[in-house]
Amino acid sequence: MAQLDIKRRLPTDDLSEVEELLFAVERADGQRPLSDHLWIDLRQGGRPGYVGLLGWQPGHDHLVAYCQVSRENDSWALDLIVHPHHRYEMSNIGPQLLSEAINVIREAGGGHVHWWVYEPTDIHATLAESIGLHAGRTMLQMRVPLPITESASIETMPFRSGIDDEPWLAVNNAAFADHLEQGGWTTETLESRKREPWFNPNGFLLHQVGNELAGFCWTKVHLDTIPVLGEIYVIAVHPKYAGKGLGRALTAAGLTHLNRNGVTTGMLYVDADNSRAVGLYRSMGFTVHHHQRAFVGDVN
Repeated sequence: MAQLDIKRRLPTDDLSEVEELLFAVERADGQRPLSDHLWIDLRQGGRPGYVGLLGWQPGHDHLVAYCQVSRENDSWALDLIVHPHHRYEMSNIGPQLLSEAINVIREAGGGHVHWWVYEPTDIHATLAESIGLHAGRTMLQMRVPLPITESASIETMPFRSGIDDEPWLAVNNAAFADHLEQGGWTTETLESRKREPWFNPNGFLLHQVGNELAGFCWTKVHLDTIPVLGEIYVIAVHPKYAGKGLGRALTAAGLTHLNRNGVTTGMLYVDADNSRAVGLYRSMGFTVHHHQRAFVGDVN
């Protein structure tokens, strides 16, 4: 890499270059790079724990590669994006950016690191090993044609901002107590999602038992994909209501809502090791579209 710029806040010109790189990758893969957390850190700029590494090469008028580090609760997320025209150079470009990213994390005190990779190859595994990471969780993206034959069997209500925030955080954090990315959400985390242009409280469905929030199905529509995808973004049931069929009913309610709003393809992400959830979604018509793998490790 001829030039590597390390930024803790991106000026407008650099942000435009990064966004153009991300769009080029999305056009090539049909999948937007960066998780929601990393995307929000990039767009909202300068949040604690954010560092962007921009890679340039002479003779190219575009950004060749971008690596991002973001703090997530007590761990670190990183991602490496290489321009589609330069992927044949991954084994040369990757080590420098990833090594610098690990140095950034080490200088900030270290901690647990996870790097999510879309359709990983042997090259990704080798790069991960070179910075002390090993293969961890595998995530499946599953899709289903809409409408599904199963109708929603429970009543739901839309999320009310300022009223349902605390009850929702309590259910989310109880349901995902051991989950790195989804557990431990704060009011600030929720507010950052509510500021995103895709946020729509009408698609954030809550189910109550009596006066208590028992579960939810938060949907999200991706208008910039072909086909337009209606995602079950987060779905959970409070542990005290587990085993009562609410997960399936909330899934059906979310998919029904999406289809009523013109979406004809449903989508969600699920851990490959969660055989119970994968079996549930398969029984509702979902099939695997692609997979992602996390490479994980600890930096001293």
